[in-house]
Amino acid sequence: MTDQAVDTSGMAAGSAAGRTTGEFFGRVRELKELRDDIERTGLDTLAGRRAPRARVLLIAGRPGSGRTALAAALAANLAGDYPDGTLRVRLTDPGGERVPTERTARALLDELDVPVPPGAGDDELSELVRAALAHRRVLLLLDDAADAEQVDPLLPDNPDCLVVATARGPLTGIPGVRPCTIGGLDTGSAVELLGRFTGAVRITVDPTAADSLAEECGGQPAALTLIGGWLAASPKASVADVTKRLHDMPVDPGEPTGARPLARTFRFVYESLPQPSARMLRLLALAPAGVVDAHTASALAGCSVSGAQTALDDFAALGLLHRVDGRQYEVPGCLAPLMRALMEDRDRPAEVQLARARMLERTVRRLQSCRAITEPDGSPARKKLAGLPRALRFPNVATAAEWLRIRQPALLASARMAVEDGELDTLARRLVAALVRALAAHRGTEAAAPELYGLHRLVLDVAERCGLHREKAAALLNLADLDARTGRTQEALTRYRAALDAGRAAGDPYATGRAMESVGGTYQELGDWQRASDWYGRALEQRLTRGERADAARLYGRLGAVHTYAGRYGEALRNWRASAAGHRKAGDLPGHARALSEVARVQEYAGRPEESLRTCREAVEWARRAEDVRLHAALELRLADTLDRLGDPAAARLHRNAAERLLGDEGSAYEIRSTSARD
Repeated sequence: MTDQAVDTSGMAAGSAAGRTTGEFFGRVRELKELRDDIERTGLDTLAGRRAPRARVLLIAGRPGSGRTALAAALAANLAGDYPDGTLRVRLTDPGGERVPTERTARALLDELDVPVPPGAGDDELSELVRAALAHRRVLLLLDDAADAEQVDPLLPDNPDCLVVATARGPLTGIPGVRPCTIGGLDTGSAVELLGRFTGAVRITVDPTAADSLAEECGGQPAALTLIGGWLAASPKASVADVTKRLHDMPVDPGEPTGARPLARTFRFVYESLPQPSARMLRLLALAPAGVVDAHTASALAGCSVSGAQTALDDFAALGLLHRVDGRQYEVPGCLAPLMRALMEDRDRPAEVQLARARMLERTVRRLQSCRAITEPDGSPARKKLAGLPRALRFPNVATAAEWLRIRQPALLASARMAVEDGELDTLARRLVAALVRALAAHRGTEAAAPELYGLHRLVLDVAERCGLHREKAAALLNLADLDARTGRTQEALTRYRAALDAGRAAGDPYATGRAMESVGGTYQELGDWQRASDWYGRALEQRLTRGERADAARLYGRLGAVHTYAGRYGEALRNWRASAAGHRKAGDLPGHARALSEVARVQEYAGRPEESLRTCREAVEWARRAEDVRLHAALELRLADTLDRLGDPAAARLHRNAAERLLGDEGSAYEIRSTSARD
């Protein structure tokens, strides 16, 4: 939740038993007003037209007023009217920063199970959201909007959907929106909320004091929750005593008048904490995405994981944190600025920087452990994993994958934090690299492509800021690869060329060679055979100069393929033969067999079927020596096809049968017919 509010689900109540309740109460007038607004006839309906977009309801109020809880209660009441579900996204980070449209749109598309193209911009993502909602009946809850510019790109072009937004004030620019502005709870509801924490007896003993305490809290649900949590944890304290102490607290001149009840109750609860807990609470302002677990709190405060877990449970009981699940807690958006102000006032910058570095270092080690568990037993990574403290290790792959899934938003926020910090660039690079490897290990490069794209862009930011040409080249190559896979060929070409420049500036032969080869591959994709062969030739020259035989053999093959496509069969044969020779000298027998099969293909294209048959038989023999069963079967099929074209169906049938025998239970030979060409 962005605000602690009237919905008390998950919060401790009734101090002795620690009971919890999920009941929402109060705000009857506001709920009725919002429901009436849904049923209000719009101008389009009056004019006999179908509304072009979803209706937008706005709940406006200060942080801590309960606007988020009211929106959630409204959504729950309306759930039956929207069978395709409720989608919720927060538009402001706990630190107060606007969430970019790209991130909110991606979050919605993930919830809708819509594939997200890596590197897609705001407009493309917004269009995907609208397209996904065009034929659905959903309720979209946009929490803590800064302005209309954040809301408008996400509005469905579908009047069967409903949008409920929360904000501090009106969303000027969105037509037809009438804000439902909320303030404090009425006295009766405020006292009832206090009673959920203190129990009825402490309220009925002194109802006047309870009324006064509700007034001191301004009727704000967040302030009442904090005081209620404190009273629940302090069973000997009277309501009257707390009211007096709160009333006598000095006013901070820097606090806006409307924010004073919440700020004052927060200071009251904060000052009751033991010094170590108070320090930990201040440092939770650094929690990425406002989400914290025991490891994060432990690293920030420099204490044990078990001690951090106990402190987090205590904070949740006091209303200082919202419990997300058994392992994660969320810093309420209304309290995050107060925590940060305390941290900036009472902790030295060097201490804050050290706490942040400890947290990021712990995150790197957890990510390394998360990836290492996917490695085979006995591998170097698993041996290194065994040397880590037990608290940092994962017992199995499933547990690590679940941790990565749950913590992914906070992990991505950690990476952004490290890069934006500007003083932790070495640690930032390590963190991003560890996160990239963990995502690729557990989800695969294709499935994790949108997240990987964002991470590689972060690496590029660090590299450009620090003049790190080698890292810049690597980031550009990775981004270009993702562009190429998603069909953005021109963007890929631009990035490959930029990577070449960065690789040359770094004096990195691997990056320059890889970039030249990739430029050639991009021109090949575009069908520009001349430029493709030119760039492959440059890459080949570098490999030959450096004596890199295996890479040179591969590049001879790529040149052979380009010349084949261009119909230059003489050049194609020379390059494929050079590729075959190179693979043989490097001891790569499967590569040698594949290259020979391509020689046979080109010979057939060139009208030399007898030579093609001899070369194909030679390729089959080398595949047999390589003991590569699938390649051997694929080449037997190619040989059968050649024999068919030469008018010898009996011999062709023998080779097809041989292919089927080779595969056995692995599947039909026809499924692997193109193996040699593809590899």
